[in-house]
Amino acid sequence: MEVIRIMATAVNELEERYDLRTAAAWILGYGKRTGVPVLPEKFQKLTADTCSDEECEQLFMMGREAGLKIYPFKKTTQILARTRRTMGFLRSVSFDTMLDVGSGRGVFLIPFMKEFPWVQVTSIDLLEKRVQFLNDLAAGGFQQLHAEQKDLCEQPFPDQSFDVVSLLEVLEHIPDVQRAIASAVRMAKQFVVVTVPSKPDNNPEHIHLLTKDRLTGLFETAGCTKLHFDGVEGHLFMTAAV
Repeated sequence: MEVIRIMATAVNELEERYDLRTAAAWILGYGKRTGVPVLPEKFQKLTADTCSDEECEQLFMMGREAGLKIYPFKKTTQILARTRRTMGFLRSVSFDTMLDVGSGRGVFLIPFMKEFPWVQVTSIDLLEKRVQFLNDLAAGGFQQLHAEQKDLCEQPFPDQSFDVVSLLEVLEHIPDVQRAIASAVRMAKQFVVVTVPSKPDNNPEHIHLLTKDRLTGLFETAGCTKLHFDGVEGHLFMTAAV
């Protein structure tokens, strides 16, 4: 009985510290693609959404024992305020497709997909490793997701391809920000959603400080005049109705 109690405690601690089902999805996708970890036969046809809690725990332990980096799946104590504001807006509108630009490790995208499982999501990122990470997640259970290595400024998809285009913590990194915004506006059917820092910081990759006035000018040049702004803990949140 003592052994069972200790094992149950260890599992509970894992669940408190990690998003086990999301980690299991990535481990499944990564394992099927690379052979690490070596997946037992029962897992070859499974995805994380069809796994039991016990199977997700088993996959997590297999990934950790294989030396995979599982820190992206640590639970944070609080979702960022700008993420909460973005999710709140998206709950208020009806949409079925979204392009998420510069998704990175999925800090916004993963909780978004859990709350909006019916939305078909395309992600683009300049970094191949980020794209592969997201496609491994897709292969392991997040089947609504597809990621590609693309440049927003090149407008990689036709006009009005997506109901919503999200540009979260992205525009301040892009040299030709006007071209990026024009591309996003053309690819959106309904809304472009933006968050940017609202004050200077020490990040050398932030090459623009995009104030309300500057964003207004950039989006008006791109043909959007129905803009809404909120301040959210050192960031600007903006929606543009297309």
